[in-house]
Amino acid sequence: MDSGLENWHDFEVESRREIIALLRSIGEKKQLIRMLVQGQSDVCVTTILAVDGERDMVILDRSINNEQNRRLVAAEHIAFETSLDKIRILFSSESISECTYEGMPALRMAVPETLIRLQRREYYRMNTPVGNPVRVSIPLQGDNGIINAPFPLSDISCGGIAIMDNKLMLGESIGREYRDCRIDLPDIGIITTTLQIRNSLDMTLLNNKLNRRLGCQFIDLSRGTLAQVQRYITRLERERNARIAGLG
Repeated sequence: MDSGLENWHDFEVESRREIIALLRSIGEKKQLIRMLVQGQSDVCVTTILAVDGERDMVILDRSINNEQNRRLVAAEHIAFETSLDKIRILFSSESISECTYEGMPALRMAVPETLIRLQRREYYRMNTPVGNPVRVSIPLQGDNGIINAPFPLSDISCGGIAIMDNKLMLGESIGREYRDCRIDLPDIGIITTTLQIRNSLDMTLLNNKLNRRLGCQFIDLSRGTLAQVQRYITRLERERNARIAGLG
């Protein structure tokens, strides 16, 4: 683990379906995986060759070092670390065995029961309330001058926000920057920032209406404003955890 873990946010994934989907994505993107045998310093690098949920199997590439393979098979605990879309993925296994995959020697382990997703806080997103949405006011050129158009937030992170452009007012504006955007964060205050549109996703709702989700990045956010955003995210997280505890 890195030092300075206060800059990271982690949470455990226990859904078998989600774990299998994440492992398959790691395999499809050919992400390198570090394997570490407990109590030993040598690290083996591998990749996921296949994930078979029905047979409860993850097939891994072997090490080119036969002695290392023997240590892996004999080990009672192996830790795995990789990344997917800027998110560190950690999982472990109590046993690994040798097998053959597509005619070649490989390693096999059971699908892990849990998995840790560890991501930098700047990428950690919290969904914002749906019933009483937080809004950002973006200055736009109208027929009679500048208008401040409100857009509801979908989520927020220390790196930016996602907004819903229900009326398609922003058009195809990826890469465009909007200055003096104002976000009223409940119980925190109004922050002013420049937003750059980074991605766009069109969605068809159940009533066949089109809705557009725009991912926006904060540009040159001051440290004070960043602290306000972090306080709001922390508050959302506390409220979510309280709801989960209440349901439990």
